[in-house]
Amino acid sequence: MPTFEDLEKDWRIEKIEQVILTGERPRLAGSNARLGVHGKEVDCPLVRITMGGHTGYGWSRIPRKTAEALIGAGVRDIFCEERWIKERFCGIQFPLLDWLAKARGIPVHELLSGRKHDGTLEVPGYDTSLYFDDLHLKTDAEAVALLQEEAMSGYEAGFRAFKIKVGRGAMHMELEAGTRRDIAIVNGIREAVGPDCELAIDANNGYNLNLTKRVLTETAQSNLLWIEEAFHEDDRLYRNLKDWMADRNMQVLITDGEGHAAGPIVEWAEQGLIDAIQYDLRDYGVVDWLPLGKRLAKSGVKAAPHNYGGFYGNFASAQTYPAIEGFFYVEWDEAQIPGIDTSGYTIQDGKIALPRTPGFGLHIDDAHYDRRVKESGWSAAAGG
Repeated sequence: MPTFEDLEKDWRIEKIEQVILTGERPRLAGSNARLGVHGKEVDCPLVRITMGGHTGYGWSRIPRKTAEALIGAGVRDIFCEERWIKERFCGIQFPLLDWLAKARGIPVHELLSGRKHDGTLEVPGYDTSLYFDDLHLKTDAEAVALLQEEAMSGYEAGFRAFKIKVGRGAMHMELEAGTRRDIAIVNGIREAVGPDCELAIDANNGYNLNLTKRVLTETAQSNLLWIEEAFHEDDRLYRNLKDWMADRNMQVLITDGEGHAAGPIVEWAEQGLIDAIQYDLRDYGVVDWLPLGKRLAKSGVKAAPHNYGGFYGNFASAQTYPAIEGFFYVEWDEAQIPGIDTSGYTIQDGKIALPRTPGFGLHIDDAHYDRRVKESGWSAAAGG
């Protein structure tokens, strides 16, 4: 259980600032089963809090008026032993955790887990960048070649696990043609990366039960790790799929929970219908994921927090991996944003090496941040 007796009780939030920083992925990200082209640009709403002579940076969508109401709050108002951060302040939990870890001179992973690592801590991650970048291509052979090339770029970057978007026939292609291309691409990527890498597929609810069975049958040679969001969560359909896979000794895991998940999804997972829950790390929050991980682990259910489209989530996921029980894989959406130095993180042989730097291990250019706040952000301060 966390304690906060080391914090000076008169430390109060002096300032909260926010700016949206913009950067780019290495290449443009295409469509998925329900959305159009995701693009190359990424945004990160980055908040800086100042309190007790320390600053903390972190992802947050907090509105300015809400932030203004938090100015002057003391550490005893903010932190609590039961859940780290009180509900009122959860909208800035990432900068608060960065602040707290920096105030104590330790990384966030050590803060949350209570475990010190003498050497370099490494956590498993997967490349989540394999989207529908092939819709302009006429033949499946051309599409397979393109996605193989993209997968191998991830391999060369150090990844040994990959998630492939499927469901082309849900919206972007004719159903049969799209399904055939899904299958060809999955098997083609397996051929490219070899037998030792993990492959998962994500249909973004673009399949139905029968399509799911067909794709799993025709990609069986590729030994998939999981199928994600095959269709919108439905306990009857998942029970049918589980029974069908068991009859065929098929070991593919079922993962779900991103976005507008069904209310009873955790209970369905505890009943054995879903193998990993994927609530988004940023939106659901670390302070809620910590107890959820413990609950899921009691039933052998894994944690696989969603992160795509969240530059900051790469690093937040890696830092919280040791603290969230049953954390399966970090979802990594590679991008770079001017003003944020991510070089403390390295990827090799499928593992993300974490920096030993206090906080979330990111180096923020304060001068760049200050300039951007004045140009396009906002600042809420005591007496202001």
